Amino acid sequence: MNDTGTTRDDWLLLVHQLPAKPAYPRVKVWRRLQALGAVPIKNAVHVLPCTEEAREDFAWLIREILEGGGEATLCEARFIDGLADADVRGLFDQARDEDYATVAAEARALLEGVQADPAKMDEARAGAVRLRTRLNQIAAIDFFGAHGRAAASGVLDLLETTTREQTEMQASEPASPDVDAYKGLRWITRQGIHVDRIATAWLVRRFIDAEAVFTFVPSRSVDPVPGAVRFDMMDGEVTHEGDRCSFEVLLGRIGLANTSLQAIAEIVHDIDLKDGKYGRAEADGIRVLIAGICMGTKDDDERLARGMAVFDDLLGFFRKKGN
Repeated sequence: MNDTGTTRDDWLLLVHQLPAKPAYPRVKVWRRLQALGAVPIKNAVHVLPCTEEAREDFAWLIREILEGGGEATLCEARFIDGLADADVRGLFDQARDEDYATVAAEARALLEGVQADPAKMDEARAGAVRLRTRLNQIAAIDFFGAHGRAAASGVLDLLETTTREQTEMQASEPASPDVDAYKGLRWITRQGIHVDRIATAWLVRRFIDAEAVFTFVPSRSVDPVPGAVRFDMMDGEVTHEGDRCSFEVLLGRIGLANTSLQAIAEIVHDIDLKDGKYGRAEADGIRVLIAGICMGTKDDDERLARGMAVFDDLLGFFRKKGN
């Protein structure tokens, strides 16, 4: 508690440094920090509320920083003097209000454009879908309820009412699978599985080995185990590579890049890495479904069973839609 008798907030501070050249890693890390909703309190210090999700997000980002030749330290902290918790929360609200204002301005411009010229309807439709995705991304990192959300939602709702259409998905040619190297193995990952680990396990059971056995361990890393694959772990055989999540990495390795699975990979990526790389409109709904499953049970086997049903249905949807 502080001297007013109120409980202090806990925060995670990421302190990092990257070489001046090449510029790409610096830009990439900056974008990732923006996508996570982190705000700067110093040039090289970014903060997030202290949650397990934030710990994991920062852990993966630290790995990318180190791979880019940089240095990074993660601290759990409380503000004692100088900045107060209310000041830090204000930084988050200010950042999100700026994001919401940008969405509102773009939606308003599209709405005014299509009202003045109906020939701009296609542009307005595409813009409405893009802005809805962006608004949901902002809301996911709006940790303290910034006031600008209501105004942005209102003008975007009006734009969507005017257009009434969703995006169409693009098709691609399927590839031939090559899964033999991964059959008959045990699969090891961290306890508390979430979207990337659930999706990766689903990919294993449905397309590699229907009898695959999964082991959930409490640590973030384990030593190599003969006859086993460690996945979505810091030193795992199947884990994040660059900006690809574990599901994307495994999908690429087995060569099963058909269109329906690629669509699922893009959704998992957008949920797990929060960078909006693919802008999949479905990501927000699947994110909520998986979050609901994980909130409903801490048992990883149950999470997996329920999550697999979600991905089974999602695969069926894309197949019938003819993606």
